[in-house]
Amino acid sequence: MEKHELMRRAEDLCRRCERSASLTATNFLTPAERYQLENWAKSSPEARLYFSGGHPDCERTVGFFLPDYLEAEYLDLSEHIRALELTAAFGSPGHRDYLGALLGMGIGREWLGDIWVKDSTAIVFCLPSVAPHLLSIDKVGRYSVKVRQLPLEEIPAPERKVKEKSFSVQSPRLDAVVGGLFDLSRTEAARQIASGTVSVNYDVSLKTDTAIREGDILSLRGKGKGKITGFGGNSRKGRLFIYGEIYQ
Repeated sequence: MEKHELMRRAEDLCRRCERSASLTATNFLTPAERYQLENWAKSSPEARLYFSGGHPDCERTVGFFLPDYLEAEYLDLSEHIRALELTAAFGSPGHRDYLGALLGMGIGREWLGDIWVKDSTAIVFCLPSVAPHLLSIDKVGRYSVKVRQLPLEEIPAPERKVKEKSFSVQSPRLDAVVGGLFDLSRTEAARQIASGTVSVNYDVSLKTDTAIREGDILSLRGKGKGKITGFGGNSRKGRLFIYGEIYQ
């Protein structure tokens, strides 16, 4: 979704929530779209936003506009998000196989959340409106599958492997941090930034001197994605220690 369209949609949902004193919600958002909405909400004090994809580890999330009387902990997510388990009888379809099969059923990508694949099984998060249609799927690529709905509270956390990194920089500017996180020289990091292959919190950044903060997500096309998990003290030469992790 284009940024301006996303903001217009958010403003409309926020007004509807305030006017009718009822919950309103987006479709599933990409991490970049969620980040844009979070920034927008900071300048819109009337917006009470809560995000969930059905599980704390989901990357794609729905944005919920909460009326004044409703706190996030009392929101029944099972009314707004479904989780389906697809199991292949023989073989192990990949993420692309599952996504292609689901989109091939006429399902819009914005109606689907995360797709977690492990061995012969996938867990698919979706909007309630498309869940009955997805329950009829019996084929993923050349693989026969069986599908059932899962209670959200029974879904285990996905297995995520990360590689911890630590390095030091003169200052926490983007080119220095990208170089340290992805094992590049600062010159090469600056070249990658200038070519548009580096994203900060899912937005492409072309400025080498962008200040990086704890919690920022950095992506480098062809190298992967990582997170800055903390800042340490300074070395005797005045360099700042930075800690991060690379998603594998």
